Amino acid sequence: MLAGTGSDVGKSVIAAALCRIFKQDGYHPAPFKAQNMALNSYATPEGLEIGRAQAVQAEAAGIPCNTDMNPLLLKPQSDHTSQVVLNGKPIGNRDAYDYWKKPTQALPKGGMSDTQDSLHVIKHPSLLGEELGERLDFRAEVCKAFDRLASRYNPIVMEGAGSISEINLRDTDLVNLPMARHAKADVILVGDIDRGGVFASVYGSIMLQTPEDRKLIKGIIINKFRGDMRLFDEGRRMLEDICGVPVLGVVPYYKDIHIEEEDSVSLEKKRRELADGKVNVAVVLLRHISNFTDFDTLERDPRVNLFYTNNVSDISRADIIILPGTKATLDDLLELRRNGCAQAIQRAHRDGKTVVGICGGYQMLGQTISDPDGIEGTIASLPGLGLLPIHTTMTHEKTTQQVSFQFEGQECKGYEIHQGVSDTDQSILQTDHCIGTYIHGFLDNQPVIEHLLSGIGKATAGQLAAAVNYSDFKEQQYDKLAEHVRKYVDIKAIYDILSADD
Repeated sequence: MLAGTGSDVGKSVIAAALCRIFKQDGYHPAPFKAQNMALNSYATPEGLEIGRAQAVQAEAAGIPCNTDMNPLLLKPQSDHTSQVVLNGKPIGNRDAYDYWKKPTQALPKGGMSDTQDSLHVIKHPSLLGEELGERLDFRAEVCKAFDRLASRYNPIVMEGAGSISEINLRDTDLVNLPMARHAKADVILVGDIDRGGVFASVYGSIMLQTPEDRKLIKGIIINKFRGDMRLFDEGRRMLEDICGVPVLGVVPYYKDIHIEEEDSVSLEKKRRELADGKVNVAVVLLRHISNFTDFDTLERDPRVNLFYTNNVSDISRADIIILPGTKATLDDLLELRRNGCAQAIQRAHRDGKTVVGICGGYQMLGQTISDPDGIEGTIASLPGLGLLPIHTTMTHEKTTQQVSFQFEGQECKGYEIHQGVSDTDQSILQTDHCIGTYIHGFLDNQPVIEHLLSGIGKATAGQLAAAVNYSDFKEQQYDKLAEHVRKYVDIKAIYDILSADD
């Protein structure tokens, strides 16, 4: 298990690196994270939903992703509620306080209905069988998923969540040390030296564990180091002395390896300004933005300057404006109207700028969005931006599937994850310099990118990007990541830990 001193310390990326390293060394690894809280999700080949990070790690391991790799996914809808996705299917919305205080969920007998206090239970046909009227034990569910996965793969590269020292949540923790105990996992603690306080965070994370759990922590990895590595030699020895745990590696910060990010924290680093001589692509920064990895390929194109913004002036001056996916379409649409971004997008479209909407952004570009059953919240209906001739109704059913589609006569791929249906059977809808689609990964396809950029004069006059197969590119990045981690982490020591008798 890769556990962390906090969020965004690099657990997911180190886990992906170990998945690729174990694969390279002839093993058959698989990733596992019992519970993930993220708005970046992915559709498995079976049409079920998991956290995007585990799909990335599965790619690094060279295997298809499946829901046993992330049996419990929480998708925040507000500051207090999240949609709960269990074994790939949404089972309703939970209030955060209720969720953390009550790790099991009582399902009503005699049918599905909404309960009080923002807890929506669970109008989904997948629950109309043996689970109806019984208690849903999340801990048992995630443990069963791990056991199924461990029967097929070896080793399992587990990932914890956030900090392992949130002792107030110890009794309800499903993903960190309690999961490690069930799996009999060796735990490696990852600390982020870039944010400062690494000695206190590592030492405190270890010392706040129970004596039983402390024994599970077999090593430390210091991540995101900047500068001369020799300056930390003494610090490494001191950390081993005070913690009684070996430091297995100090991994430098890297800039030339591209691995898809899980946390929206990374978006704060992408609030760039407009650039001369490039195609300026403004991704509208929504409060509940999801699947922002949709823009990674476009962002790497040398002709493009892609940035995230909710600044009206930046939107009006951009060449292409993208409305991304969101977990709260109506709420974010209302906010766009309040902050002036909706009007700025409409003006830019009238001025001939290209506007693209993906998933929830596609719904916003239509004529109306209705939520008669309160799936998303208390907003019953809103007018859309009126750029596409569609009307959308939120429904209890959720679409999750991998898809293939034709664009400019070429075969392309992507996946759909969305609540609600629109009154069109077209997966991609185009009008005059406006495109809408439910397909995530739409912009990972080179024909789509070339179509978007071909109409921008400064793009065609500039350097053309080589059409690189995105799958091949990702394979290269996983190999580069593995090489980087091998260089700075004692992989032999990790194998020794894994093979030692406890």
